[in-house]
Amino acid sequence: MGLIKFLLLGIYVYGAWKFWTGYRSTNFSPSLPNRAVLTLLWPVLLAVNPAYRQNFRKALKGRN
Repeated sequence: MGLIKFLLLGIYVYGAWKFWTGYRSTNFSPSLPNRAVLTLLWPVLLAVNPAYRQNFRKALKGRN
């Protein structure tokens, strides 16, 4: 059970890091609070919001 939690945490941190570093490629407002909230909530927003999914892919690619 500990390994699964560790893997899930790793996936969460990796996704957050990739989104944070590629944030400039998205259409979102460049404010720090907005960037922080969107980064922390990435799994939920990715699951329920099509526009966020599109911007998340842009952030992962690191280009517009």
